[in-house]
Amino acid sequence: MADAPILPLEARGLSVAFGATTVLHAVDLSLDAQKRTVILGANGAGKSVLLRALHGLVPLSAGTIRWNGAAGRPAAQAMVFQRPVMLRRSALANVTYALAVNGIAAAHRESLAMQALDRVGLAALAHRPARVLSGGEQQRLALARAWSLRPKILFLDEPTASLDPSAVREVERVIGEIDASGTRIVMTTHNLGQARRIADEIVFLDAGRIVEQTPAASFFSQPRSPEAAAYLEGELPWVPVSPAT
Repeated sequence: MADAPILPLEARGLSVAFGATTVLHAVDLSLDAQKRTVILGANGAGKSVLLRALHGLVPLSAGTIRWNGAAGRPAAQAMVFQRPVMLRRSALANVTYALAVNGIAAAHRESLAMQALDRVGLAALAHRPARVLSGGEQQRLALARAWSLRPKILFLDEPTASLDPSAVREVERVIGEIDASGTRIVMTTHNLGQARRIADEIVFLDAGRIVEQTPAASFFSQPRSPEAAAYLEGELPWVPVSPAT
């Protein structure tokens, strides 16, 4: 919740390996403070690993990440996962716990938590056990928990992947409000329609490498790479064809 700016984010030569398997290969990525970024790519392309690496959840095999020119993971960031972990307590207590862990004084926690729940449409369910909420409600609770910390950047990993259309609309509404509040949104999705609705820019990954980072309108109308064109046409995996001899 610090006031110091943490953007732009600059990743250079970012590589992540698990054992003998390299998942990200020398990724260069710049994120400024103005855009909503959606990371696209086929299953296994490295989208979630990239998000976790930027957030500081997985160690780097090589490369650097700098936040507004400084090394080290800043506090003013948060992440929401496809299947959020709900504590065995009420919706309200899930949010107040996050505030407590992040050093917010006890006198302010409940009011801040209720504000966050109200913003995501869950104020009426504040005292309901979090684990009995529907999938869509749990995801909105996870967003409220993150939003209550007032992060400068919020990483979202497939936040609507397992939700029905009405729940997707609600989550997208909340994402839009978080963005409007000044929090930088960076998310992964496999839903091209959602990417069109949300993204200002697209980062397209193929086999652990960034193939394109481009404005969303350009990506969808004129992808610059054959990998991206094939992905949009539903033809992945892309394999280059050798000229006939």
